[in-house]
Amino acid sequence: MGQKVRPTGFRIGITEPWRSRWYAPKGTFADLLAEDAVLRKYISKKYHFAGISRVEIERTLDQVSVLLLTSRPGILIGRKGQEADRVKAELETLTGRRIDLKIVEVSNPNMDASLVSQDIASQLEKRGSFRRTVKKAIEQVVDSGALGVKVEVSGRLGGAEMSRTEKAVKGSVPLGTLRRHIDYGFSIAQTTMGVIGVKVWIDRGDYSVKGDGHGTNAKTGEASQKPKRAFKR
Repeated sequence: MGQKVRPTGFRIGITEPWRSRWYAPKGTFADLLAEDAVLRKYISKKYHFAGISRVEIERTLDQVSVLLLTSRPGILIGRKGQEADRVKAELETLTGRRIDLKIVEVSNPNMDASLVSQDIASQLEKRGSFRRTVKKAIEQVVDSGALGVKVEVSGRLGGAEMSRTEKAVKGSVPLGTLRRHIDYGFSIAQTTMGVIGVKVWIDRGDYSVKGDGHGTNAKTGEASQKPKRAFKR
C-alpha cells in the first residue's frame, strides 16, 4: 500500500497538518472547496517561476488567508511590495473575497520534494539529459541532510519512441512508516517530445513530538525552526 498511496495524504491528520484549515456548513462546503482548488491552480500556473512549494489556505467569516511557501520570495514581493499587492489584487478579483496574503521563504529548497521535482522538470524542458539531471538532484538532496531520496520519471525519455519509467533511489524511503517524515512532490515537464512526469520522495527523518509539519531535522529527528516569514500584506 505504501507504493500506491501519496505519503503526505497518508499522514494528513496524523503527523501532517491540513493544507486547508477552515470549517463550513454543508450548504457552502463544496463551493469553498472548489474555490480552494481554483486558487491553487491559478497560483501554480501563473507563478510557477517563483518556486512555490505549496499553498495553505485558512478562512474566517470575512476573509481568506493565503500562505505561499516559496524558495524565491523576492519575486513575489517585488520592489516595496508592489508585486505582492498585485498578486493580492488578482486573488481578490478571482474569488470576490478579501485576501490576506502571506509569503514565507523555504529555507532549504533541496529538502522540499515539490521544489526538487519542479527543478528536474525545468531541466528536462531545457532538453537536459534525464539521467544526469536526476543524478545531480539526488546528490544535492542527500548533501542537504536527507536520509533517503527516490526519483521517478515517466514518459518519452530522451525522445524515445515508446514511453517508459525510470527510477533512482539513494538511502531509505520507508513510505509505510508513519513516524517518518516523507515529503512528496510531483511536477510535469512539457517537452517537445511529449509530457514527462516527475515524482520525488524525500525522507527527512522522524517526526518529533512537537513537529510543526514544515520539516524535521533528518539527522536528529528534531523539529526544525519554522521558515522565516518574509512578507505579510
